[in-house]
Amino acid sequence: MTHTPRKRFGQNFLRDEGVISRIADAIHPQKGEHLVEIGPGQGALTEALVTSGCRLDVVELDRDLVTGLLAAFSIHPGFKLHSADALKFDFATLADDGAPLRIVGNLPYNISTPLIFHLLGFAPLIQDMHFMLQREVVQRLAAEPGNKAWGRLGIMTQYHCEVEQLFDVPPEAFYPPPKVQSAIVRLAPRRERPWPDCDESRLKQVVQAAFAQRRKTLRNNLKGVIDDAGLEALGLDPGCRSETLALADFINIANATADSTNAEKG
Repeated sequence: MTHTPRKRFGQNFLRDEGVISRIADAIHPQKGEHLVEIGPGQGALTEALVTSGCRLDVVELDRDLVTGLLAAFSIHPGFKLHSADALKFDFATLADDGAPLRIVGNLPYNISTPLIFHLLGFAPLIQDMHFMLQREVVQRLAAEPGNKAWGRLGIMTQYHCEVEQLFDVPPEAFYPPPKVQSAIVRLAPRRERPWPDCDESRLKQVVQAAFAQRRKTLRNNLKGVIDDAGLEALGLDPGCRSETLALADFINIANATADSTNAEKG
């Protein structure tokens, strides 16, 4: 399939057969499973997925790639192509067979974060997700408290999913080679959370406020959200920075402030 990579779509096509094989092994698709590939590009990974006998839906934005993908893979009965923008795509429409979705993608770096947040909205329908991302983004997804990579992306993703950083992929595995290092990550939506559920919209508000200015303290960033006494009642030091707090701490703040907001409304 001949195609000139388009910068506006953030296209870097995977070419290294060894890397392709390693990614396919990590995904390990099985006959009868339902996979969804986002941005199949020239079909480097698509071949390894569809020949497993799985049902495979692919979502491709670049219409110039559609004809080649259909010519290469329509022979497989489980293959279906959707010419659409993954950021706007309703993935719930694919969950019509009762099988959990397994999402796969070499995600363009410029849309990776908003696309992950979009997909988290469908977490109950998803078994797992395997993504090729900029390594810095993977490090943020897999970060732990106390690490400077710990922030909104990792907190909200880990609220929904278990995160596992699998392996790095060098720039020379792509055409054209990107200017950044890449990595593969596995996200597995949690069926049971090890902490109480909370109002997710409130949690998002708390986390966004807490990391509005990373160098400032909780006291400053959460002014208007919770006072010093409220933080201390949760066992938190108002003078510490947000990056030192665990996910459970943010959930406790969200729950505490949601309760007070509801009480004020009542």
